[in-house]
Amino acid sequence: MIQVCLLKDGALFTGGEELLAEEGRKWIDVLQPDEAQMARLAERFGLHKLAVEDCLHLDQRPKLEEYPNHVFVVLQGFSAGKDVCQLTLHEHHFFLAKEWIISVHELPFNGLEAVRQRVRADPLATLARGTDFILYLLADGLVDAQFPILDTFSDELEDLEVAIFEQVEKAQLQRIFELKRMLVQLRRVLSPQRDVVGLMARRGIPHVDERSTLYFRDVYDHLVRLYEQIDAGRDILGNVMDGYLSMVANKTNDITKQLTIFATIFLPLSFIVGFFGQNFDALSGRGSYIAMWVSIVALPVSLFFWFKHKQWL
Repeated sequence: MIQVCLLKDGALFTGGEELLAEEGRKWIDVLQPDEAQMARLAERFGLHKLAVEDCLHLDQRPKLEEYPNHVFVVLQGFSAGKDVCQLTLHEHHFFLAKEWIISVHELPFNGLEAVRQRVRADPLATLARGTDFILYLLADGLVDAQFPILDTFSDELEDLEVAIFEQVEKAQLQRIFELKRMLVQLRRVLSPQRDVVGLMARRGIPHVDERSTLYFRDVYDHLVRLYEQIDAGRDILGNVMDGYLSMVANKTNDITKQLTIFATIFLPLSFIVGFFGQNFDALSGRGSYIAMWVSIVALPVSLFFWFKHKQWL
């Protein structure tokens, strides 16, 4: 589906492909592209066939490529479901020229819709500032959407740490590895994306005005903050893993200690029963049986209170 935002003589128009032939500054958004749509756009705007091929094959690495009449940019972001570890990758492709920008993506994205509403509300303050400013708004929305995900991750990690020290369970180990895989996925995307935005924050990129580099620098700062949060999350996750292993080891030690104490308490009983159970005539008197039963009761009770005094129980 192709949507066109066209600024002409201070007025904003939206519509379908019939507006592609009009003159004026354009933002063209393509949702769920197919070969026929991309072929028409490539013919109309002179898009390079290698960049068009990238748009039709997802899972591209964030990158910036310069072509004779436009710049091709790939940026990525995530959205989370009810479970913060259930991430959905959003891959956005951008063709940037002086008078037009084309955004191509497979899935709808809330940040992009917010930019579209801003353009419709005040076209002179957005499209009139240049297509590179639209690219900044889209990149900023894509990056800023990652902060709530990492905030939710931090909250869950803190709750998991508290739960481990209260009562360690096997399910917590599985959750730790799920959170670890999530961080690896975020890091794999945001690391090269930081370099791409860093290039646009410098002067000399075609079709990116010097005034817009300041805005891209702000997006770059946001990516640095995200990267720092990911590194901090990895460190905390490592501490949580160490805490889990320590609690499991302590629990194992407590069980072993208790079993050892019970074995020690019953050891005298085994000895006494085995000793008096022998067929000796000298031990057949009444006094011997009384001594035996006193030992059976007194020794375990004495050992119990002694262990209690030593705080081994």
